[in-house]
Amino acid sequence: MKHIFFILFSFVMVNLAVGQGKKPADVAKFSSETVDLGKVKVNNPVTATFTVTNIGKEDLVIENVTPGCGCTKSDYTKEPIKPGKTGTITATYNAAAVGNFTKTVYVKFLGVDEQKNLVIVGVVEQ
Repeated sequence: MKHIFFILFSFVMVNLAVGQGKKPADVAKFSSETVDLGKVKVNNPVTATFTVTNIGKEDLVIENVTPGCGCTKSDYTKEPIKPGKTGTITATYNAAAVGNFTKTVYVKFLGVDEQKNLVIVGVVEQ
């Protein structure tokens, strides 16, 4: 009986420890998670800039930024962001097709389990 209790207790403790991973909201705050680029001209690339503030107690490192499609390019602050300081993430959309658009950029912070999704929206006109 003691063995069963010990195994059950160990299982519960491991699950609690695994569930305690950092989330993006624990370390970073964005001035906006969606940028509306409004009306843009066809074949005219447009860039959205997202500002991220380190709200944690340690340096914040942007590990990777991945656009959701090949029509969007991204860049980001490469050096560690000190606590209380800001960095930027840019997403440049190549407005090649007329109509509404919604594009997502996925941000991964070092030491954080989940990624953060940022969105750019707008309308491409002739």
